Amino acid sequence: MASTIKYYVGVDGGGTSCRARICDLEGHCLGEAKTGSANIMLGGSVAMASIQDAIATAASLAQLTEADYGSMSVGLALAGAEQKESWYEFMALPHPYGAVTLNTDAYGACLGAWKGEEGTILIAGTGSCGILLKDKQQQVIGGREFPISDHGGGAVMGLRLIQQVLLSVDDIVPHTSLALHVMKHFDNDVDAVVSWSKTARPCDYGQFSPAIFAHAAEGDSLAIEMLKQTAADVEMLLSALFMRGAEQVCLMGSIGEHIQPWLAPPFKTRLALPQGDAMDGAIAMAKGCHNLYPL
Repeated sequence: MASTIKYYVGVDGGGTSCRARICDLEGHCLGEAKTGSANIMLGGSVAMASIQDAIATAASLAQLTEADYGSMSVGLALAGAEQKESWYEFMALPHPYGAVTLNTDAYGACLGAWKGEEGTILIAGTGSCGILLKDKQQQVIGGREFPISDHGGGAVMGLRLIQQVLLSVDDIVPHTSLALHVMKHFDNDVDAVVSWSKTARPCDYGQFSPAIFAHAAEGDSLAIEMLKQTAADVEMLLSALFMRGAEQVCLMGSIGEHIQPWLAPPFKTRLALPQGDAMDGAIAMAKGCHNLYPL
């Protein structure tokens, strides 16, 4: 890495948000900021704009300017990076930073969870992905993006919810308080739901996750059904990681953190507490080359 590097920048970008943290070479946090989506499969240029916005805001808080960008080594832990074409297209985009390394958000989360050591995580946020780092090899399960993958994530759960809500409109399934809540969001207009679905992104579906957990706590049958399905998906992915040699798994992400009470006891006993988060992993990435694919 170039000797001119004075700052490590970690970026954790997913389907819902993008966070950037700037540290000095001793690891002291100088500034941190959050912006919009940075899933590179949804558009490399859009993701780059979110990343640069987050870094610029964090730099401002750290009293740094654009003149300092060339002294920054940036570790990018981004959703969608597992897709090779998207990875190469993104890495071809111009940027002002001294160095950039790109891997998946799950990779960054795994490094953070195990303090830079080998280990296993299952991240379930807007999307989902499992990663096992063992014997200097990286094994990945899932994470092939919504709607064809990402089981156990908020977007898939939101999609299932919308499907059930529309069935309730047709009096095929019961009208629960959760279903009524969702329809109220669309001003009780089915056509509005259909129009929304034509351009809805994963984060748009994922926005209903907090309401699902809240209504489940009140005994809503539809919400409970949604969480049982999501828990089954998470257990399926955990089983796959165990079969590949994982002993313990850190279950992370907005859904992962809240779905644990819904898991069967044998799965709960093999969960480990993360020692850090994806931002810690992204900073660790900034200290070396962690590119998923060769340049």
